[in-house]
Amino acid sequence: MGWSYYILMPFSLLLLFFYRCFNSYGMALIFFALVVKLILYPFSIKGKRSMIQMNMISGKVQKLQKQYGKDQAKYNAKLQELYEKENVSPMSGCLWSFVPLLILIPLYAIIRQPLTYLMGATADQIASIANSLDWGNVAVNMGWATPDAISKALAASQEAVAEGTAAVVSSFSNTGYNQMYLVSLLSPETLEAAQAAAGATPKALFSMNFDFMGINLALQPALKFWAKGLNWESIGLFLIPLVSAGTSLLFSLVSTRTNSMNGQQAQDAQTKSTNRMMMIMTPLMSLWIGFSMPAALSIYWIANNLLGMFQEWVSAKVLKKDYEKAAAEAKRREIEEKEEEKRERREKAERRAREAEEARKNKAKRKEVETAEADKISPEVRAASRVGMRQYARGRAYDPNRFGGVTPYHEELISKEIQAAEAAARAAEQKAEEARAAAVEIPEETSSVAEEASVSVKEEPAVETPAPEEAESGTDGEPPAEQAVPAEEEPEETKED
Repeated sequence: MGWSYYILMPFSLLLLFFYRCFNSYGMALIFFALVVKLILYPFSIKGKRSMIQMNMISGKVQKLQKQYGKDQAKYNAKLQELYEKENVSPMSGCLWSFVPLLILIPLYAIIRQPLTYLMGATADQIASIANSLDWGNVAVNMGWATPDAISKALAASQEAVAEGTAAVVSSFSNTGYNQMYLVSLLSPETLEAAQAAAGATPKALFSMNFDFMGINLALQPALKFWAKGLNWESIGLFLIPLVSAGTSLLFSLVSTRTNSMNGQQAQDAQTKSTNRMMMIMTPLMSLWIGFSMPAALSIYWIANNLLGMFQEWVSAKVLKKDYEKAAAEAKRREIEEKEEEKRERREKAERRAREAEEARKNKAKRKEVETAEADKISPEVRAASRVGMRQYARGRAYDPNRFGGVTPYHEELISKEIQAAEAAARAAEQKAEEARAAAVEIPEETSSVAEEASVSVKEEPAVETPAPEEAESGTDGEPPAEQAVPAEEEPEETKED
């Protein structure tokens, strides 16, 4: 046996104690649930107090979120300081809520395997008991197993015996709820044969009474309860999961009502939707479990729900002062939030009024400055800057006399000057063309005369083309000598030399 056997042993002894007291498996489950509730009650109270404390400081948490919401690291640090100051653990409420689940898991194992945890039978002893009760045929006839499953279990058992991990070959498979079905076959008539096969003492191996109000809790409820005939047992098995789902829904409503006393009624839409979904899913899950497992688990579930509702009522009485304090704190926080909202609106309105007043003052100052600047500008300059309706189209600093006044623009005079310049350019170009043509048509005899003339020009310095100043004054104050060759033909003569 592994370590789980020794961990579950206290729960097994407790359930076995109640069974021996009442000789009823159903009553043993109910009282087992009662003891579990009593053991977990202090943890439940502690979890509820933690929830109340968290609700009381939620206003401070919201203030921290508004103040440091953008800086996540600083917000987390301040939030941790607040938890330490108020001596509140945010995980305490959730932690105590998981404790019942830790109890439910071992209980499920104990209910599922009574031969192992209530009677201390080993795997080989269970296989021997199954062989003595003709498990293979009975399981197939009762619908607990299929022939294929029985064949596979037998083959696996033979292989385990061949490998030395098991000592008994059996068609029994220690899976699902087979142990409960096998224990239900133990009766005063078959008990001696089972004890002899297992080699167990009478105190260790006993027949369990699964009958509860005329219902065999070892059986699994079926949706088609009329398939094997209408009787109280089939109808009762069908009703047990429905009662389990109904009590689960009722417990959820009571728990929600109790939590609303904690000031948690003010929740956002997403939280309300989540709670509503959980309120629907929990009964559905209870209903599914009721039709998927033996009725014994549903009996425990029903007892747990009823005891949970009673516990919620007791907790509401015990924590009445705490709830009232939390409600007063929530009301005070609501008033403070409204006052804070009013103060923020008032400050916002005052800020807008100040900004409007400053805007009016600035506008008045700008008008005064504009008026002063306008007074500095002479009417002539203001008139010159105006273009149509735009008073300062050319700028406030526009001065028409800054560069000697405005030069009037006359389009006719400008066009005439342009035409004259173009005519002069064309005349000069035509004259140059005529000069080039005349230079090409000069006869050869004229070239000698030109040579003589050029020699004479070289000998007489006065014949050289003087500078403009010399041409006007002469060499010694005398008037300039007349040139034999025109000024336009001089370049061609020089070219011929």
